[in-house]
Amino acid sequence: MVSAPDPGPSQLVRPYALTRGRTAPTRDYPLEALVRTHLPVLDDSGLSPEERSIVDLCRQSRSVAEVAALVRIPLGVARILIGDLVDRGVVSVHVQTESDSAPDATLLERVLSGLRKL
Repeated sequence: MVSAPDPGPSQLVRPYALTRGRTAPTRDYPLEALVRTHLPVLDDSGLSPEERSIVDLCRQSRSVAEVAALVRIPLGVARILIGDLVDRGVVSVHVQTESDSAPDATLLERVLSGLRKL
């Protein structure tokens, strides 16, 4: 009789182990918030493997959702770990506000004036 090979130890780590039992982030970042690090290569002795992956990914701006997907961790865990990294000054997060996306009123008036002249 042929038996299935032993799959070995499981690579699954429970989310609560990654967050040290925390279930809510210190800051609630939206999915589209951009995470980035401007620091050179860090001494990663204080970083977990997941945090190190986040830092490596965020050498380019990445959304919170993209970080979670690429590191293959649940979104809630990603938010907690990103918040921890922000608290330590390792990454920064840019959250778009309404003033960031709202066009300048004077520009709109100039465009409207130009359209009227046509």
